[in-house]
Amino acid sequence: MPKSSYDENSIVILEGLDAVRKRPGMYIGSTDSRGLHHLVWEIVDNAIDEALNGYGNKIQITLNKDNSVTVEDHGRGMPVGKHKSGVSTLEVIFTVLHAGGKFSSSGGYQSAGGLHGVGASVVNALSSWCKVTVYDGKDVWSLLFEDGGKKIGKLKKIGKTNRTGSTVQFLPNPKIFKQNIFSYSKICERAQEDAFLLEGLEMVVTDLRNKKRETSYKYENGLQAFIQEIDQDHVPMHEPVSFEGQSNGIRIRGCFQYTDDYQENVFSFTNMVRTRDGGSHEVGAKLAFTKVFNEYARKNGFLKDKDKGFEGNDIREGLTLVINLTIPENLLQFEGQTKEKLGTPEAKPATESIVSENLRYFLEENKETANALVRKILKAASARIAARKAREEARKGKGNKKSERVLSGKLANAQSKDARRKELYLVEGDSAGGSAKQGRDSKYQAILPLRGKVLNTEKASLENIEKNEELNTIIHALGAGVGKDFNAEDSNYYKVIIMTDADDDGAHIQNLLLTFFYRYMRDLIDHEMLYIALPPLYRIAKGKEEYYLYTDDELEDKKQELKKGYTITRYKGLGEMNASQLWDTTMNPETRTLLCVTIENAVMAERRVHELMGDKAELRRNWIEDNVVFTLEDDYAKEVRHEKE
Repeated sequence: MPKSSYDENSIVILEGLDAVRKRPGMYIGSTDSRGLHHLVWEIVDNAIDEALNGYGNKIQITLNKDNSVTVEDHGRGMPVGKHKSGVSTLEVIFTVLHAGGKFSSSGGYQSAGGLHGVGASVVNALSSWCKVTVYDGKDVWSLLFEDGGKKIGKLKKIGKTNRTGSTVQFLPNPKIFKQNIFSYSKICERAQEDAFLLEGLEMVVTDLRNKKRETSYKYENGLQAFIQEIDQDHVPMHEPVSFEGQSNGIRIRGCFQYTDDYQENVFSFTNMVRTRDGGSHEVGAKLAFTKVFNEYARKNGFLKDKDKGFEGNDIREGLTLVINLTIPENLLQFEGQTKEKLGTPEAKPATESIVSENLRYFLEENKETANALVRKILKAASARIAARKAREEARKGKGNKKSERVLSGKLANAQSKDARRKELYLVEGDSAGGSAKQGRDSKYQAILPLRGKVLNTEKASLENIEKNEELNTIIHALGAGVGKDFNAEDSNYYKVIIMTDADDDGAHIQNLLLTFFYRYMRDLIDHEMLYIALPPLYRIAKGKEEYYLYTDDELEDKKQELKKGYTITRYKGLGEMNASQLWDTTMNPETRTLLCVTIENAVMAERRVHELMGDKAELRRNWIEDNVVFTLEDDYAKEVRHEKE
């Protein structure tokens, strides 16, 4: 290693917003589409905090033609007076990290979601420009920031008004966000979620970029509407049950419903912020359901004293639960700036107490429904015990010898015993599987060829899934269980990579596999261990030079660069590449591109899987008609030649 000096001159202090621009991922999670939309959520959260504390009941989000975003609220309006630091308070809010009214007892925020004081300043730091307009009931004020807040304009009084509120318009910096196109549907989904959680709040989303479109959301019984939205494609076992209460200074509101589904759906929020990774409040709610249902089952003769009792997973099968906590500022603790996990210890006993009290009342007052729910839980427990016993016998060699023979005959395993470094490629077809086996790094990469399309697990029981040869092979290869027993930490591989042809059949196989992993190995997705490989769409050659291209835009750019005298090959299948080409383009960790499968919006993920993979053709047809544009263009010409002039 070359010698380099490490002394007092090596230590750099990043002043102001430089730290955000240097390491944006620390503040917004990433600089991809998710991070881009997180900018909107930061500004919206500030507006939500105003509404949450009783100031304003309407928030407007506008996607402008220049790809900037405008968020307008009808709260009190941000302060514009001179701050004790010597500059306007508005400038402090947008240029100083950890500055905000939620740190002060005089700020009027009894509870809020944005407690770090970095939201507005982070948005400013990562924007090409940011314009703030404030309405204080008398005057209209304006302040412009440019180049990530490096250039600050003068605070100007631009008019008179009798309204209050704030408007923030910003343009994300395209040098930071390569994917800088906002999704109208994604923003609508988040706006609807906020409207569900705060009764009487109107959320309006407007898109001015192409043909103008606008959607408005407002609910008087929001949590019940939320439950009905989630469960609309399932058969409910009872009407949604709403509840609320207060404990330890924490207000808990919630709603639950059981359906004929086999999955559980738990959605938790704190001060209107979605806690995707759960936290102390989810733990408390789940403990309450486990304890109360076991108490009821014993009291009413479904369980005897000697019986072990139901497990939490059995009780939550088919449950949809939404909980929203309002926690005072002095108690609120999030883990990380993105606030996806609640750390407040007081939330656990508070939530457990309120949920237990209301659940006991519901069960006692609705005996017929309660008994039906317990019978459903009994079936779930019996199925779990039987499945676990079968898997244990299989592991001991007493069970399914056929699946073991299939596994040994199909799986080309990796030599390494270190699961933390091993990858499993699920490859479409024997031909591509053969190339992948020849081209792989056999020390760390395992290959499992799949023949044809696997079973659609949205329409199948776990019993039928375990009888399916392809899926059973995947289950045994991973060795981490299936369904409720699946544990990603027990997996034989730290990456599972779906590698299919770049055509309709390949996309369909991807969807079938994603449905299986979503339904029966969800923990794999939650641990970010599931990936999709991106093979190239084109190979372009000129003389001895060759280039692999992954998008139509890349192809057009390369054609312009080469000008003429080149040959283009369109890859329709993985089998059209030899082993070395497949390694260079799709399997080599140094050069490949992998898409990590994540769940960004659990509500929409549940709805989309059911719509696209379920047994209701009408739902699927409606979605396709609304979202797919069909053309007569032939995208699959295998080879195109550009002749020399």
